[in-house]
Amino acid sequence: HAFKTPTPTIYIRNVFRNARSLAVSSQSSDAIPRDNLATFFTTSGAATWHKQRRNQMLALYGDDIIPLERESSSQSVALPLLIMSNTLLLALSILSGSLSLPAVVALSIFPGSILSLWQLQVLHDVLHGSFFEKSASRLGGIHKKSLQNFTLFVGSMPSVFGYYLYLKFGHLTHHKNVGNSESASLKTLFDSHSTDFEDGDVLFVAHRMNLTGEVGPTFHLFGRNVTMSISKSGFNAWKRGNFIWNAFMFASSFLLERLLLVINDAVVALTGKNFFFPNKPQPFHQDCTRYARVATLLRIALWKFAGWKSLLFLYLSETLWSIPPHPACAMFVTNHGSSIGTNGECIPTSSTYAGKWYSILTLGTNFHVEHHDFPTIPLNKLGKLRNIAPEFYTVGNYANVWQIMKRAFAYPDFYACTNAGIQVNEGKDEDKGEIDGIAAVT
Repeated sequence: HAFKTPTPTIYIRNVFRNARSLAVSSQSSDAIPRDNLATFFTTSGAATWHKQRRNQMLALYGDDIIPLERESSSQSVALPLLIMSNTLLLALSILSGSLSLPAVVALSIFPGSILSLWQLQVLHDVLHGSFFEKSASRLGGIHKKSLQNFTLFVGSMPSVFGYYLYLKFGHLTHHKNVGNSESASLKTLFDSHSTDFEDGDVLFVAHRMNLTGEVGPTFHLFGRNVTMSISKSGFNAWKRGNFIWNAFMFASSFLLERLLLVINDAVVALTGKNFFFPNKPQPFHQDCTRYARVATLLRIALWKFAGWKSLLFLYLSETLWSIPPHPACAMFVTNHGSSIGTNGECIPTSSTYAGKWYSILTLGTNFHVEHHDFPTIPLNKLGKLRNIAPEFYTVGNYANVWQIMKRAFAYPDFYACTNAGIQVNEGKDEDKGEIDGIAAVT
């Protein structure tokens, strides 16, 4: 696909309309949550890369994109899915109490892992303000922002460690700081004095990607400082080129850390403080405590009513979609790599196009470039961007998820080009439909 240069009249019209659209949206925290404006006014190289792509696409296709961004929501699709997913997760966890261990594992692989991923993706839409109708400030007499917070909190359960704290404190800042070498450090996150994480995704990618900066957390034990990290210890044991061993080490460290998060929730519920983040302000610890206490009470009730295997089902459902050989792992471990574009520049974000059923399986989580380009377009509309602006995205729908995982675990990337500068160039035609400095591929 050739890069289409807009006429001056069309370009100026779309640029001014885009500015007006953002200004109108920024006046109301109901249309786009106030914190989400960090998505548009960014500092990291990767985030600026996405902002420039966004501006280019709006200049060319603003008539088609702006309605998706300003007016569309996923409520009619995502609300029934969230209710269904959480109801089934609860019912299947209770059922698991009477099943054999192999049956619990099988049930957690399917449909448990898919339901848990759907829970995350729908709540992700809630966070970005693309779940409820954007034109309304109140729904059922309740202020929409309050309803969003309530949905995020309650919708994260049932779970054994859940997605609430990451979404609440780590995801919007991820959009702002992705690829920022100063933020992409475990020490920075664990020593932070800010309520929000500088980039919440660093806590995940530390298990499977190269990071810059120092390691954390550090604890003061027996009169000295001790630094320990399950994620980095596991990653440091990787052997370059040995994807089977590396996948095993990733799964081991990831599963162990998630198990310890379950234990940490109980500690937070009892003490009222998350000791992994000692410098964070009181509102952070209060929110952690409130969630931990409600979630822990639910887990205790499940154990008492259905037995420990009910919690095992939830634990496996929340983790297995993230690790190989689960197909969804392919998009999870490659969404922010450091692939090289056709002109030799570093590309910080990738989507995984593996067909219609893969998009359904992941509920659009695979459209990761699209999401960072336009964070407030809802999950059921993200796939339209490739049809609207095809030259900005990879052509085809037949990515081999097994080869993607094999490559990712054999030769781990740096996280989101933290080891390289990022530039955005004018672009030119390529045989594969990719454009220098524009195409983001998997």
